[in-house]
Amino acid sequence: MSKNNNTTMGVSGRIAAYFQTAQITPLLALVALLLGVFAVLVTPREEEPQINVTMANVLIPFPGAAVREVEQSVAIPAEQVLSQISGVEHVMSVSRPGLAIVTVQFKVGVPRTEALVRLYDTVNSNADWLPKGLGVLAPIIKPKGIDDVPIVTLTLFSKNTATGAFDLERIAHSVEADIKRVNGTREVVTIGGPGRAVMIEIDPTRMNAVGVTVPDLRNTLLSANLGLPVGELITGNRSVSIESGPFLKEATEVGELIVSVRGGKPVFLRDVANVRDGAMPAGRYVWHGVAGKDAAEYPAVTISVTKKPGENAIDVANAVTRRVEALKNTVIPADVQVAETRNYGATANDKAQKLITKLLFATASVVALVFLALGRREAAIVGAAVILTLTATLFASWAWGFTLNRVSLFALIFSIGILVDDAIVVVENIHRHQQLFPQKTLTEIIPGAVDEVGGPTILATLTVIAALLPMAFVSGLMGPYMSPIPINASMGMLLSLAIAFVVTPWLSRLWMKPTAAHSGNAHSGLSGKLAPLFTRVFTPLLDERKGKRNRRFLGLGIAGLIAISVALPIMGLVLLKMLPLDNKSEFQVIVDMPAGTPVEQTAATLHELGAYLATVPEVTDYQAYAGTAAPINFNGLVRQYYLRSGGDVGDIQVNLVDKSHRSDKSHVIATRVRPELQKIGARFGANVKVVEVPPGPPVLSPIVAEIYGPEAEGRLKVAKAVRAVYEKTKGVVDVDDSSIKSAPKTLLVVDRRKAAMLGVPQQVIVSTLRAGLAGEATAYLHDETKYPAAATLQLPPEQHGDVNALLQLSVRSAEGKLVPIRELVTVTDTVREQPIYHKDLLPVNYVVGDMAGKVDSPLYGMFAMRSKVAEITAPGGGKLVEYFIKQPEEAYRDYSIKWDGEWQITYETFRDMGAAYGVGLILIYLLVVAQFGSYLTPLIIMAPIPLTIIGVMPGHALLGAQYTATSMIGMIALAGIIVRNSILLVDFINLQVREGVPFNDAIVHSAITRAQPIMLTGLAAMLGAFFILDDPIFNGLAISLIFGIFVSTLLTLVVIPILYYVAYRNRIGAITGATADDAPIVTTKAATAAPTQGS
Repeated sequence: MSKNNNTTMGVSGRIAAYFQTAQITPLLALVALLLGVFAVLVTPREEEPQINVTMANVLIPFPGAAVREVEQSVAIPAEQVLSQISGVEHVMSVSRPGLAIVTVQFKVGVPRTEALVRLYDTVNSNADWLPKGLGVLAPIIKPKGIDDVPIVTLTLFSKNTATGAFDLERIAHSVEADIKRVNGTREVVTIGGPGRAVMIEIDPTRMNAVGVTVPDLRNTLLSANLGLPVGELITGNRSVSIESGPFLKEATEVGELIVSVRGGKPVFLRDVANVRDGAMPAGRYVWHGVAGKDAAEYPAVTISVTKKPGENAIDVANAVTRRVEALKNTVIPADVQVAETRNYGATANDKAQKLITKLLFATASVVALVFLALGRREAAIVGAAVILTLTATLFASWAWGFTLNRVSLFALIFSIGILVDDAIVVVENIHRHQQLFPQKTLTEIIPGAVDEVGGPTILATLTVIAALLPMAFVSGLMGPYMSPIPINASMGMLLSLAIAFVVTPWLSRLWMKPTAAHSGNAHSGLSGKLAPLFTRVFTPLLDERKGKRNRRFLGLGIAGLIAISVALPIMGLVLLKMLPLDNKSEFQVIVDMPAGTPVEQTAATLHELGAYLATVPEVTDYQAYAGTAAPINFNGLVRQYYLRSGGDVGDIQVNLVDKSHRSDKSHVIATRVRPELQKIGARFGANVKVVEVPPGPPVLSPIVAEIYGPEAEGRLKVAKAVRAVYEKTKGVVDVDDSSIKSAPKTLLVVDRRKAAMLGVPQQVIVSTLRAGLAGEATAYLHDETKYPAAATLQLPPEQHGDVNALLQLSVRSAEGKLVPIRELVTVTDTVREQPIYHKDLLPVNYVVGDMAGKVDSPLYGMFAMRSKVAEITAPGGGKLVEYFIKQPEEAYRDYSIKWDGEWQITYETFRDMGAAYGVGLILIYLLVVAQFGSYLTPLIIMAPIPLTIIGVMPGHALLGAQYTATSMIGMIALAGIIVRNSILLVDFINLQVREGVPFNDAIVHSAITRAQPIMLTGLAAMLGAFFILDDPIFNGLAISLIFGIFVSTLLTLVVIPILYYVAYRNRIGAITGATADDAPIVTTKAATAAPTQGS
């Protein structure tokens, strides 16, 4: 190769010329391989990407205040203060009697530490926003994020009837510290168990008989429970430490306290109350249910374990499991069983291993394709290039901060077919040049062959990156969920380009077999077989007389196909959905009883629901939680299930057999059990919802209607009307709203005048009543335990249902006489107040629902309800104003409805992805203008992009699949892939024309010569996508790629040459540079490179 030739080469040819004989090339390849192995070993594995949504609940207690007062005095000022914080997306609040809960949700991507510093700073700097004497207590800030979702839950239960929830709770508390010693664990919490206390069950009759009141008992406990260091006693040249006390240490000491002296005799606490150390009155119940033939239920407690940020979920989960195994028969008694009811480490590992296996199969299938098309040596070169690209990409992914999860691994699998393109194009062109110039050695051939395709390959790679990379800027919750796809694929593309120019030439020089001299026919192999076919196809289209008519028919035919494809979603043959539900091994049953339901009734409902679930063949076990929340998942984090507490709420966590041992998907099972569960719930007046783990970002509910308006009663009326529409709409299930059912409430109104006349403060009356019924933790035992037991004053549980027993309690008058409380209060019956919700400083009522059945896309349910909702008459007499994107500007003028839920995320995601698609197309256009020096040529090159829809939509319709966000990702990727093919064709036409080949022949030759690399790269991308086809979430991506590439590749091979012919048949000079008809900007480098070396 002459020096002159080398200097006229492009950058790709010069790189290939240097590295094909350089000693450093194999070392670079080895480094890439080792970096990949390192990345696989150290990258944390997770099932789903960790979407870090920083949220915080600010709990502001206002004891004794009514809901309206809580809203006006606490919630609204707190919202105004907290909405000052930069980076806040939403400020929401709920006002209940005596408590405001304000939720601050930060925008996705705001660093957690930074967000919480801003929050604490704002709360503390506004600590004086309410008067001191108002009675509002200090705000409690509870931050929540993705790391608050437990990765492991362990349920402790025993078949021994003597071991109850109280014993299990004590065992769990002992286990907590041992689990916390495991590296990487963050929070270890026990859910369930009644809690331990020294219960002082007061007897009003005995207290009245000896003249003792609740304040007397309180003062006795507080004054007796004190110990302090007195000081140092210095005597006899020694210092002796003196302490006085001691604290109360056990229940017997509490019972021995003297509360009064009557007739010269002491009255002990045990004389007026039953003192016992044990379980508190049950406020919650947890049990473990076993399904199947030996169905049974056992009292239980659950230990939930979260991990620290950045820790490997698999390592932490495995270490926790090993630690618990080691504790059996020591800390955990032999008759106590431990059921692993959640292990996200194991599921993450299974998913990662399955996907890595698919990655290997995809790589092997692509190599096999190259083997069939080009031969075993070429296949080995392409295989080595792909493996090196993958290993380097895995390292780059780890360095970027991604974990090995479903999305990042699918990004690699789907991009296998694209990553292999550069190596295939380079190897195939070296192979072709061997046949063109059989007299030359590989060392002479390789630089020119690489340089010939180098320009278009660089451009084609950049076009795919330009199509994909804008997706990394999708906002909202979907942004971090999807970002591994464009970023990993783009990094992979750049690395594959580098390997194709550096390593592939070196491998080709060593491994490719020199070809025996023969005719130098360029059309051999697949090209030779396709030559007659393309000649037959192009002849009528390029015909001088009838060509124009034939081309018009071709154009009309393609336009018709595009129109039919676009019509498929409109006709309902292709359904649109954000993301389809995944096939998980769990789902949740959320139970809401009417307000005022005791926890025992809620437990009875859960027992009935559990008895049915135990008969479902796919269910292995379940854990029921009455009066408290089950350990949350990501869905529960966003929906704030962790705030669920009280006698009227319940959860059932249902665990299914592994998906390999059942034919139905979890969504099918959940849909199947829902009607029966709701029928059982209806018998108890319960609202039963079956909640599945969402595949992507969770929302309050799939279908949410936010009702805005000036009056609370009006909003409630509209919400009930909208709820009625939900319930009548086919396919809409799990309907609920944010109001509570009317429930009784009793007011004990203190007669202030009478109390003042007797010298009894209202505070004494109110605190006595509260101690009697709710209980009062007055003092704590100092018994050296992790969870100190409170000495709790309370009426016996059997008297909690009798208001007369409560009113029998007495208070002391100014004269020292006992006055029964019944003489100082009036009993009034009323109803419970409705909670008041706010969102972004506006009062709101929510109506929620889900979609199930044949059409399980919430969008269709929402749009099906719109006509009926439009018929609702607002309380003012007008119509409801409808909003889709944002809240109403004038919320106090009219009553309005704003649709939210999955619709909002779908809109934002497809809006951002549509914008990313547009930006991608502009970038592609700019790149192609820069390469070809023409404003018209890029338009021709990009013309096949609409052709992708001819494959994508019919493909979805054919397989009965929904068009989802992942389908859209596939379409965006297709834009880059199809443009890549167009570039190869146009570049070859230009080369031929500049070498003097007649334009018509150059058009046909381009399709014949470039068909092999185009079909090879297309088949490679289709093969890579084939391995994603069985995934419930990403099969939309696979369908888009498989059908889109298949149809558009076949059409591109015909459409691009024909369009180029139509555009330039009368302006050949614009290609050769003889004239300036098309105002070329620069001379194309690829067109003037070295393919003419042997001519």
